[in-house]
Amino acid sequence: METIIIKEVTSRRELKKFVTFANKLFKDVPTYIPTLDFDEINLLTKKNPSLEHADLKLWLAYRGKDIVGRVAGIINHSVNQLWNKKAVRFGWFDFVENYEVFEKLFDTVVEYGRSQGMNLIEGPFGFTDMDKECWVIENFEARQNMTTLYNPKYYIDFVERKGCEVACKWAQYQMPASQPIPEKVGRINELILKKYNLRLLHFKSRKEVYPYARKFFLAINGAFKDLYDFVPFTDKEIDSYIKQYIPFVNLEFANFVVDENDNLIAFGLSLPDLNAGFKKANGKLFPFGWYHILRSLHHFTDIDLLLNGVLPEWQKRGVHSIYYSEMNKNSIKNNVRWAYTNPQIIGNEAQRIWDTTYDATPLLKRAIFKKSI
Repeated sequence: METIIIKEVTSRRELKKFVTFANKLFKDVPTYIPTLDFDEINLLTKKNPSLEHADLKLWLAYRGKDIVGRVAGIINHSVNQLWNKKAVRFGWFDFVENYEVFEKLFDTVVEYGRSQGMNLIEGPFGFTDMDKECWVIENFEARQNMTTLYNPKYYIDFVERKGCEVACKWAQYQMPASQPIPEKVGRINELILKKYNLRLLHFKSRKEVYPYARKFFLAINGAFKDLYDFVPFTDKEIDSYIKQYIPFVNLEFANFVVDENDNLIAFGLSLPDLNAGFKKANGKLFPFGWYHILRSLHHFTDIDLLLNGVLPEWQKRGVHSIYYSEMNKNSIKNNVRWAYTNPQIIGNEAQRIWDTTYDATPLLKRAIFKKSI
């Protein structure tokens, strides 16, 4: 058998091979959602504003002429400074079912981290919490979406064999999207709005969303500040996310709550299920990928609950019920079948809400792994 060789990605041609590897590896997996090559290249080059405070290395694993794995090594200086750690992250970590391939790629990131003075490796992570992160550890064949990582079970077998341990766990849920809204809940929501002089925004055009887009990401900074390894988005990152996400927003599922001074204090943002469009696009916007994605944007039966949160000073006042009820009302109006949550850290307020308040069924669990180096 030919030796496994690890090569650093140093050219545009190699970068294209890097970003397309997973799409080729999992092309026959029904639950895998292909990434767009264009988006991945932007994330892994200087166009990504996160690289102003993070260092990045990319490697490919070869057996002969065949690519059998890939990995990114990331040192996010902002995360390390805020959380007082010296960590190198692994991300974009995909490989064939061969432990030697996994180990050589993993060890390459470890050596890179050590050479930069790091004493911990953790992942899978991207640059920020808007990037794909955390591997599935339970129910590997469950539905994925375009914002989550797919991985087969052997990834977990290998990372545990390597001596890594779980650093943090996430859960995802599935629920009927058109659950009836009890009359009592509606009355309570109206009382909360009146008591605190709050408003639930109703957007009539995408143009109306943009003045609140920056406020939305700043609210995420406040609501998520205590979550595992979260670091606030910079102004340039926010600009990038506005361009990336706002064009996909369905106005009825951008449910924002503002106070009397028009400050955004709570948010629920859902996206139409774009899985079918991304599957048909298969990594390419052209010639017809854009059409399949656009069609999914306007013809959908399910939604993905992308982001939801409440600023710390407004938590435990029932404000979350306002945007959840609005999402529920619009789901009924649009005949939406199922709603799927994004990963929720087990033990935090949002996860407890799904576990105890709504008719939600656990779908899968995920984890970040770590190891001292």
